[in-house]
Amino acid sequence: MNSSAENKPVIGISCGDLNGIGPELIIKTFADTRLLEYCTPVIFANNKVINFYRKSLADINFNFSSIKDATRINPKQVNVYNCWEEDVNITPGQLTDEGGKYAITSLEMAAQALKAGKLHGLITAPIHKKNIQSENFNHPGHTPYLKQLFEVKEVAMFMVAENMKVALLTEHVPLKDVAQYITQEAILSKLRLINESLKKDFGISKPKIAVLGLNPHAGDEGLLGKEEIEIIKPAIKEAKQKDVFCFGPYSADAFFARGQHEKFDAVLALYHDQGLIPFKSLAHGEGVNYTAGLSGVRTSPDHGTAFDIAGKGIADETSFRAALYTCLDIIYNRSENKDQYKNPLKKMSASVLRNAVDEKIALDES
Repeated sequence: MNSSAENKPVIGISCGDLNGIGPELIIKTFADTRLLEYCTPVIFANNKVINFYRKSLADINFNFSSIKDATRINPKQVNVYNCWEEDVNITPGQLTDEGGKYAITSLEMAAQALKAGKLHGLITAPIHKKNIQSENFNHPGHTPYLKQLFEVKEVAMFMVAENMKVALLTEHVPLKDVAQYITQEAILSKLRLINESLKKDFGISKPKIAVLGLNPHAGDEGLLGKEEIEIIKPAIKEAKQKDVFCFGPYSADAFFARGQHEKFDAVLALYHDQGLIPFKSLAHGEGVNYTAGLSGVRTSPDHGTAFDIAGKGIADETSFRAALYTCLDIIYNRSENKDQYKNPLKKMSASVLRNAVDEKIALDES
């Protein structure tokens, strides 16, 4: 990533629930001033909120520039864009209407800035699904809100870590309703989006995707359910005909237990817990939630508001920092992908150059 001030990506950060661990994670992450070499952070919140949590972290040295105008961003410091001026009651660990109201104020301003191209990427701190609901905001989470805001037909909740990537066909759907969303069209659409994202966002030229079954043992040849035979297999076959390199359906329990996820670039899970339980168990605390399918880049840590530890100074920022790294990587990969389409020889030339260097090293060592 180019570290010169004029080329650094501008990364927006929504503060999440004011009473959750979001503000603490933000402060702990950007207290490492080395990150300013690679990006310009803009926190969408309020000075008083940031100062409240900064005072509770005595061992953390965190400085910022306060701004009210997006044209005044300081590329050499962390910026706090003041989304509101009024005093807000902050009660760490408590689920309050105020905490949800201002979390959405922060999210909406940051997401609109991303859509308008004023930001290169967005990292969203955790919100709570209960206190964000209002007449103006009736979404169960970030992903459906961003899908509507960006006016796209399809997005994918893509859980990303160094050792695995898991996308969800259905997200926050009651388990009793999942089967009605398992259609050939839905699977095909999601597979095509995942395939495109792996190429454009992660730089994988020939992605290999696994598809999990819906039923125990992937239906056991129809004995435990027919969705695999009647819906999932035909969808996989059609996806292959459309140049998506995918396989399955696999029995979810054996798939992860045998480490088969390591043989694929991504896994399509059919419902929330089928994908997220193994992901959170195997991602070693460094998981990132990425919204594939948007024109802008949005990532988030893979955990919630953690009210039980909010305000205690003990929240682990590992996943939040990973969300920043993933955001920057995707921005870089998209730029590289765009350049390669402009110059189709560029990728080949880079490969030839690497091989030449490797051969020279080998000769020098012989």
